[in-house]
Amino acid sequence: MSDTDELLRIEGVRKAFPGVVALDGVDFDLRRGEVHVLLGENGAGKSTLIKTLSGAHRPDEGRILVDGREVTIGSAQDAEKLGIATIYQEFNLVPDLTVAENIFLGRQPRRFGLIDRRRMEAEAAELLGRVGVPVSPRARVRELGIARLQMVEIAKALSLDARVLIMDEPTAVLTSEEVEKLFSIVRRLREDGVGVVFITHHLEEIAALGDRVTVIRDGRSVGQVPASAPEDELVRLMVGRSIEQQYPRERAEAGEPLLRVEGLTRDGVFHDVSFEVRAGEVVGIAGLVGAGRTEVVRAVFGADPYDAGTVTVAGKDLRRHDVNAALDAGIGLIPEDRKGQGLVLDASVAENLGLVTLRSSTKAGLVDRKGQRRAAGRIAEQLGVRMAGLDQQVRTLSGGNQQKVVIGKWLLADTRVLILDEPTRGIDVGAKVEIYQLVNELTAAGAAVLMVSSDLPEVLGMSDRVLVMAQGRIAGELPADQATQDAVMALAVSTQSTHTTGEETGDTGTATTATTAGTGENKEGKASRGH
Repeated sequence: MSDTDELLRIEGVRKAFPGVVALDGVDFDLRRGEVHVLLGENGAGKSTLIKTLSGAHRPDEGRILVDGREVTIGSAQDAEKLGIATIYQEFNLVPDLTVAENIFLGRQPRRFGLIDRRRMEAEAAELLGRVGVPVSPRARVRELGIARLQMVEIAKALSLDARVLIMDEPTAVLTSEEVEKLFSIVRRLREDGVGVVFITHHLEEIAALGDRVTVIRDGRSVGQVPASAPEDELVRLMVGRSIEQQYPRERAEAGEPLLRVEGLTRDGVFHDVSFEVRAGEVVGIAGLVGAGRTEVVRAVFGADPYDAGTVTVAGKDLRRHDVNAALDAGIGLIPEDRKGQGLVLDASVAENLGLVTLRSSTKAGLVDRKGQRRAAGRIAEQLGVRMAGLDQQVRTLSGGNQQKVVIGKWLLADTRVLILDEPTRGIDVGAKVEIYQLVNELTAAGAAVLMVSSDLPEVLGMSDRVLVMAQGRIAGELPADQATQDAVMALAVSTQSTHTTGEETGDTGTATTATTAGTGENKEGKASRGH
């Protein structure tokens, strides 16, 4: 590599926060026209590193060089002037503005001193076309789903003509089709000489897109390997040990039905959805974008209304659109948007862990704070939450540790039916296995688990039965021994949403009512990865 090939170099960067050393001598470099994957567990220091490069943090020690020249990045504007753009895992968009206004926020094209809306919307439409997202530039951001929000963020970064593009988990909420579009964009950028720092927890993406991999563990860079390195070597570098089983489901005999949903209907969203989940059982829900998975489980929890149907827990019907009734019945929901819906970001770890049990811990208007804190400490230790202490603000935790807090509050509430919506999105392989073990512990104790996931191998690996949704209906049901990727995808793309059980699918597990068009490109299990 010649000196002119190097875009960015980080040497011995250290960053500490009260009680925590986030980075402890990290080295990293990026060349022109390469995709350099940054890999590590949640809490390893990846987010702190990219925030240092984007101007959100200043390093305590070490150097950052751009084009061989040492630089100081004290703000997002400094990073932008140096040609560094960052796409964060958590969206940085203004809900009440339009898509075009968000893409060009602070950089709107002007004519005669006024914002040139026609030009702005035309340029936004061109960028949206490049990322392949069918969204009007005039649409309000609050009207968009998570997958489309992610693509708007990508379009916004492309508008900056960055020389260094940092992408933090950009595929976490995308379907396989959207992932391929994104990869095509990244490959074109690479051909144009852009250097891309790519953070992902999907190991299969590394060889498909990356050139080199730098692994960070406990705030240190512990190794650099080619992107073609075997997955078990990458896992060993990440977690410091080998992981024998990626999906350690411990199946037990199912008991009586705890959750029964019959004829659940919401006009224009989902129709006649019926299923049950038994004690000790994990039932997975798979499907493509727009199939209605998240909408159904939110209705079951009472967070969203529905027009017809019943939700029954342990034989008792729940009132419609009543979260308190669901809580009293023992239903818990871990939402797909953990920061927006699962946590109070400015509150402490202890306060977040006690949210669900706050009402039951209150007598005569007084909260048993000592009792809640003891319980929070116990569950945080059980889950292995990496934190400076129970008083640490939850927004400062890594994504994986935030997810553990979201799960922990429901464990404290002795939840009987736990709904997991994208439980491992943006979480590293080590933390995933820990969450899967928690699922095993819940079902072993007689709880019922309903899991929505866009990671098809996860659904297949952890579910005792798989429900497949298509066009707002249950297109089929497959037992674990017949739930293959091809069988699930055949149902997910079916044009007829007829309820089909595994026994009706024959030896291959492919539903007789399902079309098979489009399944060929989905054999890697990526076809359903977002809502």
